[in-house]
Amino acid sequence: MESVDRALRLLQELAEHGSGVTLNDLASATGLPKSSLHRTLGALRERGFAMQRDDGQYLLGAESLRLAFEFHDRLDLRLLLRPALERLRASVNETVHVGVLDGPSVVYVDKLEPSRPLSLTSTIGGRNPAHATAVGKALLAWTYPTENAVAGWIDRHGPLVRRTPRTIVEPGGLVRELARIRTEGFAKDLEESEPGVRCIAASVFYGGVSPIAAISISAPKERLPNGTMPEVAALLVRETSSVAVP
Repeated sequence: MESVDRALRLLQELAEHGSGVTLNDLASATGLPKSSLHRTLGALRERGFAMQRDDGQYLLGAESLRLAFEFHDRLDLRLLLRPALERLRASVNETVHVGVLDGPSVVYVDKLEPSRPLSLTSTIGGRNPAHATAVGKALLAWTYPTENAVAGWIDRHGPLVRRTPRTIVEPGGLVRELARIRTEGFAKDLEESEPGVRCIAASVFYGGVSPIAAISISAPKERLPNGTMPEVAALLVRETSSVAVP
């Protein structure tokens, strides 16, 4: 266990020094003897988890990055996020979605229905315009965090389509809405995708600055009035923030 702990501590320390770190600095940072560090670094280098430059400084190895990207590519979002969805449904008894961004659309990868009636057009595998949904706007806010980035996204995918009279279709209006989402931490859909339906969404971050998904809560506007939206939003943000981060 001691040798495993030493290797993990070294990996964490190497990750903090993207331009390299000397053996002396590693010894100072970890409090470990240089002889032990040298043996552990040798094992990490053998497996590709560490590398050493010509000047003697150590760096995180390419194998660490390969494993991280492979894990991310194979990450089962439904398995990872289903506990949070179940807790949210139990708390609010409304429809809960998981969505991911795909070009101009949000794609629903999971959905839990409430025990009380609510008819929504969304289905697992279905798509909706990202700018017209809370889950889509939550993803856009962090994936395209500047006005130029939003403009580029609109240029690539065409004009913003109006789903209802409340849909935001002006680029400037969308930029302002995404800025509000980044400030408040959650997105709102006030009958912008379906008449009579409101939605709140928050992004899920998993060890990165860009979201891997967003979770939303949808309800008839009568069951999600202005007075209860802050409380529901706070619950949603707590749940999305509690998803385990590597």
